[in-house]
Order: sequence, then structure tokens, then C-alpha cells
Amino acid sequence: MARLPKFNLLVWVVIAIALGIALGSFLPEVVVRLFITFNGLFGNFLGFIIPLLIVGLITPAIDELGKGAGKWLAVTAGIAYTSSVIAGLLSWGTSMIAWPRLLTGNDVSELADPESGLVTPFFTVDMPPMFQVMTALVFAFVVGIALTRFDAPALHQVFADFREVINIVISKVIVPLLPLYIFGIFMNMTFAGQIWQVIQAFFWVVLIVFLLTVAYIVIQYAVAGAITKKNPFRLIRAMLPAYATALGTSSSAATIPVTLRSAIKAGVSENVASFVIPLGATIHLAGSTIKITGFALAIMVMFGMEIPPAAIFGFILLLGIAMVAAPGVPGGAIVTAAALLETQLGFSPEQVGLMIATYIAIDSIGTAANVTGDGAIAVIVDKLAGHPGHRDLGLHLPEELEPEPDPA
Repeated sequence: MARLPKFNLLVWVVIAIALGIALGSFLPEVVVRLFITFNGLFGNFLGFIIPLLIVGLITPAIDELGKGAGKWLAVTAGIAYTSSVIAGLLSWGTSMIAWPRLLTGNDVSELADPESGLVTPFFTVDMPPMFQVMTALVFAFVVGIALTRFDAPALHQVFADFREVINIVISKVIVPLLPLYIFGIFMNMTFAGQIWQVIQAFFWVVLIVFLLTVAYIVIQYAVAGAITKKNPFRLIRAMLPAYATALGTSSSAATIPVTLRSAIKAGVSENVASFVIPLGATIHLAGSTIKITGFALAIMVMFGMEIPPAAIFGFILLLGIAMVAAPGVPGGAIVTAAALLETQLGFSPEQVGLMIATYIAIDSIGTAANVTGDGAIAVIVDKLAGHPGHRDLGLHLPEELEPEPDPA
């Protein structure tokens, strides 16, 4: 496949989403199945490569951060958890004001199972990862921090070279094929009628939650801008390609290459971006927390359930922790949160199924907020770490991952 012009990535993503929605309404099933077969293969490949990507990017990044890497790991994790909890509290407060006025009396019991109507691929090829995401994170932390403590030139070079291998896979395979993958996702969901069914039943929830995620992005960058003395809206503009890509993929992990390039364009140094962005894709899910909290409370209002404040507060605190273990793949956050919905909020299996259906159908709203927020955290950590601009570090990304030129 010909390489997509790097300055047109945002345009390609928008076109892919629009074409997927437009063509999914009338294309024959055999054509849809062809694209879904590709999506299955590409999605399985992403599942295989994501743990390697985390090791390949985070390990040398921690090494290059030096002996203070352990401290910056704790700082980044603390900022990410605090952000997710604040996002949940914001969603809780807004929901308690809006949902009782807008949703009481709505019947949502007949919504389909989240998998119903979706077209299946012609065939699948299993590509099990060599190890799981959390294993990759722990391995990257342990080895990266250990490398900062002793002189092992050969081992340093091994992980530096492995990062180049991962960069080649990102720039030559993942980034060029992302628009086609996004097209297939939206075409399949439109063909099944799933998007419109959920939006019709949860119109106000979708609208208000979307506005909440946008507002929270602005809040995050207002804080980042205040700390770094940078214009928050210029920072947000630099992250727009990552936001648009996440809207299409519904996967924080699949969006890492674009998020990484966008963060560097926003002025984050390469080693800090390579450390914070893959880590944030796994542990910072503020947008997902907004969505899960808002949709859970909406369902509780629709079913006339009791909403005890202590239970909701505890749910949000635990949700922030659970999101650390959520895989950065489409629907990963809600699958991880399903147990909390049952144990903390008393959801029945049917209500959990409804929650999954509504969440997955518009999963991309939360994911886009997640990855965009990762950029704000990277900007803050870069400032706290006192690192210079990325072009002063002597590091070089592949051409496809270099930040796009700023027209301003």
C-alpha cells in the first residue's frame, strides 16, 4: 500500500469515518465481510504487536530518562489516576443534574446484544501475543529502571535497536493501514444499524457525555498550559490527529503512533513522549471514566435504581484503578469495568449487557478523550522533568512519525 502523506493523516481518518458511515448503509454484505476480514486480521496483528510496542518504546525511554526514571513513573501514574478520578467526579455531578430531568421513563430494555447484527469475517487468523499488556508494562518498568542503575552498553544498544524495529513497524504498517481499518469499523457498525439504534435511545446521554469529554480535554490543557506557559488551544490543535484517529479506531493502543507524533509536535521531548504516551494509553482513561460513569448512572435512572452517593464515590475510585488494567483495545475499558458494575452498583447481567452495548457502539468518544489527555500529561511531565525540545536530544524518529509542520 502506498504511504499516506503524513500531513494528510487527519484528512484520511475523517474521510474513512465518513465513507464507512455512508457506504455501510447500502453496500452488499459480501463486500462488508471482505473489509471485516481485513479488520479481523489487522486487529489481531495489533493485539500481537501492542505488548512488543510497549516494551520497545517504554524500556529505552525509561533508560534515557536516567536515574530519576522511577520518580517520573510514579509522577506520571499519579497524574493519570488523579485525572481519571476527577473525570469520574465531573461525570457524576453532571449526571445527577441532567439524567433525572431527561431520562426518567425511557424504555431501554429492548436494545440488542452488542454483537447482534454485526457482520462476521470470512476467516480469522489467531495471533496470540507473546505476553499480555500488563506483563509488558511490568517488564518495561523493571528492565528500564534497572538499565539506569548500571553500565551495560550492549543491553542499552539492544533495546535502542529494538525501538527502531518497532518504529519501522509503526511507520510502514500500522500508520498507513489505520484509515482502512477505521473505514471497516464504521462500515460494519452502520451496516448493522447499531450506531443509530443506540444514539436514538440515548441521544441526550451521548450528547452530554460527548460535551463533557470535550470540556475535560479543555480543562486538562488549560492546566497543562498554565504549568508550561503555553497556549492550551495550540496544544490541543497539535493533538487533533490523535483525537480523530482514536475516533476511528476506538483503541488507545492502536493510536499510539499518531499520539506520539502529535505530542512531539506539541513540543514534548522524544524520550518523555516515548515514555508517557504508551504508558498513558494503558493507565490514563479519563474519557472512558466519564463515559462509564455517565452511562452507568443513566441506566440506573432509567431502571429506577437507588443511587447511593457512597457507592458511586467508591465505584469511581475503584474504576480509576481498574482502568490501569484495561487493555487499550476497542471495548477494553467496559469489559474491565463490568465486574465493578455488578459488585459496586448492583447491575444485573441484563443491565451489564445493555451497558456494554451502548458503550461499545460509541466507544470512540471516550477513547479520543483518553489519548488527547495523554498529550496533556506528557506536556506536564516534560515540563516537570526539565527536558528540552525533542530536536535537541540527538534522537531521530522515522520520517512518518516526525511531527507535521505547523502552518502557523
